[in-house]
Amino acid sequence: MNPYIRVARPDHWIKNAFIVPGIVFACLLTDEGPTWAMAIRFVIGLAATCLIASANYVINEWLDAEFDRHHPTKSLRPAVAGNLDVRLITAEYILLSIVGLALSAGVSFYFLLTEVVLLLMGIIYNVQPFRSKDVPFFDVISESFNNVIRLFVGWFIVTSNYLPPVSIIIGYWMGGAFLMAVKRYAEYRMIGDPSRAGAYRKSFRYYTEKTLLVSAIFYALTSVFFCGIFLIKYRVELLIAMPFLAGLFCLYLYMSFDEDSAVQKPEKLYEARFLMAYSIGFAMLVLVLLFIRIPFLEALLDKTLIPTP
Repeated sequence: MNPYIRVARPDHWIKNAFIVPGIVFACLLTDEGPTWAMAIRFVIGLAATCLIASANYVINEWLDAEFDRHHPTKSLRPAVAGNLDVRLITAEYILLSIVGLALSAGVSFYFLLTEVVLLLMGIIYNVQPFRSKDVPFFDVISESFNNVIRLFVGWFIVTSNYLPPVSIIIGYWMGGAFLMAVKRYAEYRMIGDPSRAGAYRKSFRYYTEKTLLVSAIFYALTSVFFCGIFLIKYRVELLIAMPFLAGLFCLYLYMSFDEDSAVQKPEKLYEARFLMAYSIGFAMLVLVLLFIRIPFLEALLDKTLIPTP
């Protein structure tokens, strides 16, 4: 059963940590405090999200087998080796989907709806005639939409009475797009052969290092802009953290220039010690800023012009 466990990629479940900001934002904006009921919803919701994500990984690996054989490391995947039975793969996908959706129904209707969207995005991203991963730029936009879905997952664990603000939705989406674009940039550089890169991923036939790098910068700027709007509207003290957020983007981009960069495997980023230390420090700063008030920052919200002497 080991190959079938591997295609479900339980080691990628660490990516579901992206649901935590949704929980934090919902608690902050709706005044919902931690409760035992919320803790139970979190455990059930996290399990459901992991199972749905694994269902998407199963079809991703199976349908990408003919392309992954052109990748230096993904060519070692079980599906490429051809030792998987399509009947068992189909049964695994159906089982993971059903159990994941059944658990989701125990959280709330809107949580279930969000998980259905996550499952559908796996189909849109991997399955013909959609297969958005083959379309340049749209591959990044569609894959990073999973970041938005995880934001909603965290939000609906806390409350189903409201929707998160549009500004943080777009900011979170574009932040995910930045991560995906940098991952592709690092992959493209690592492969080092445009024809081989195009054989591995069809969208790479239209990319260059320049277009990937410029697109990543665009996504980063857009993310920071909308996150800034959100912070000014809802918690102006968090603006102090914005330069450190920009630094996090820069550090991640800097890492993409390394040989066999860690950004190619986001599930292994916890092994990048400096990045983890910086991220923890950033999270602690944000946590402190959530509970203190800095009156002079209110001046940033004042529309009155400062008269000349």
